[in-house]
Amino acid sequence: MYRYFIHMSYSGMAYCGWQNQPNGTSVQQCLEDALATILRRPTPVTGAGRTDAGVHARLMVAHMDADMPPEDAPFLADKLNRLLPRDIAINRLSPVRPDAHARFDALSRTYRYTVTGVKNPFNHEWVCRMSLRGMDFARMNDACRVLCGYTDFTSFSKLHTDVKTNDCRIDHAGWTQEGDLWVFTIRADRFLRNMVRAVVGTLFEVGRGRRSVDDFARLIEAKDRRLAGASAEAKGLALVDITYSGDIFL
Repeated sequence: MYRYFIHMSYSGMAYCGWQNQPNGTSVQQCLEDALATILRRPTPVTGAGRTDAGVHARLMVAHMDADMPPEDAPFLADKLNRLLPRDIAINRLSPVRPDAHARFDALSRTYRYTVTGVKNPFNHEWVCRMSLRGMDFARMNDACRVLCGYTDFTSFSKLHTDVKTNDCRIDHAGWTQEGDLWVFTIRADRFLRNMVRAVVGTLFEVGRGRRSVDDFARLIEAKDRRLAGASAEAKGLALVDITYSGDIFL
């Protein structure tokens, strides 16, 4: 048996999220069903993380074990792309060490949240359209710098999750303008469930002048999700990068 990392991308619009759920179709389910059809045996996969319903991934990594030599990996990737729905794509399969783990060996994960005030029929599934009148992105970036000074993000976590700690190490967070788009990029070693959307929703309140940067810091220190803003819309969010140590790959 060989272990492989599956590098893939998908639009999350039609799915209940990455992880298998009893009440909807997940990206994981589609991938496992396609693998079972091609390899003719159940082939479970383990993802590097979870994306919520409606959230996209320009890069998701999952691992699987298969009785297949590495030279056949490109052929399996091609067969998967033929079988999977058009909104899920396999970029490549990489042979890795037998003990490599897509989730636990990830060094960092990067998300992007994209908003615009301009109607565009070519990006409406990936970009959150909203009124940006009066939105102060400079003040929002001041709040982003506050984020990097904390590690406990209970205030931005979905309640009653099964994680052992709400600590995350954020090493980058900020807004940049790309034409008529504003893009929030955040990179950390890990993220809590619903964390990025809760952060973005609260930053919108800072940008509209409803909260000060000091208020933003105080709500983080309070460790109370009820004090943060509403979660931003799912479709503006995409997982865009996951990094690993090079010695994992064969």
